[in-house]
Amino acid sequence: MSEMIHTGSALSMPDGMEGFVTDWSADKQAFNVPWGKAMMWIFLLSDTFIFTCFLTSYMSVRMSTTVPWPDTSEVFALTLFGNHIPLILIAIMTFILISSSGTMAMAVNFGYRRDRNKTALLMFATALFGASFVGLQAFEWTKLIMEEGVRPWGNPMGAAQFGACFFMITGFHGLHVTAGVIYLSIVAFKVKRGDYEEKGNYEIVEIAGLYWHFVDLVWVFIFAFFYLW
Repeated sequence: MSEMIHTGSALSMPDGMEGFVTDWSADKQAFNVPWGKAMMWIFLLSDTFIFTCFLTSYMSVRMSTTVPWPDTSEVFALTLFGNHIPLILIAIMTFILISSSGTMAMAVNFGYRRDRNKTALLMFATALFGASFVGLQAFEWTKLIMEEGVRPWGNPMGAAQFGACFFMITGFHGLHVTAGVIYLSIVAFKVKRGDYEEKGNYEIVEIAGLYWHFVDLVWVFIFAFFYLW
C-alpha cells in the first residue's frame, strides 16, 4: 500500500490510476454538493428530456395535422351554477399545484431550522395538495372518457391525435405527482418521528422539495402549451 507523502503541511496524493482509486474510495463530493442532491438533479435532468420530447412531439403533431384541433377552452369547460366557464377545472388544478410549491418551500425553511413539527405539517399539507390535484385529474379523465368519448386513438371533437397527446402528457405528469405525494408523505412521517434528529441534517427535505418544485414547473409548461395554446 502506497504511503501519502507529506509536503509541508499539505498531503500529496498518489498520481495516476492509484490516485483515482484513492479518491473514489474516499467518497469525494464533486463541487461540494452532497450525493443525494446531485443524484436528484441528475434524475430531474433526465426527466426534463422526457417531458421535452413529449411536448415537442405534441407541438409537431398539432402543427402537422390537417384535421382541426379541438378547442381546449371548450373541451375542458365546466358548467357551474348555470354558467359555462372555460378551463375552470384546469385553473383550480393549477392554483392547487402552485400553492403546494409555497408550502413545500416553507417546509424546507423550517427543516433547516430543525423545527420538525412545522416541517412535517407543511410537508403533509403539500402532499394533501398533490392528492387533491390527482383527484381532480381523475375527475377530468373520467369526464373526457365517459361523457366526451375521448380515447387514445381518437375523439369525436376533431384530430384523432388529441386523445393520445392528452393521455400521454397528463398521465405521465400525474404519475409523477402521485409518486411525489407518496414520497413526501414518507419523508414527512420520518421527520415527525424524529429520524433525522440524531444526524441533525434535514437535507432530505430539500431534496424532496427539488422533486416537487420540478413537478410544479413541468405543469406550468403543460398548462401553457397544451391547455392555453
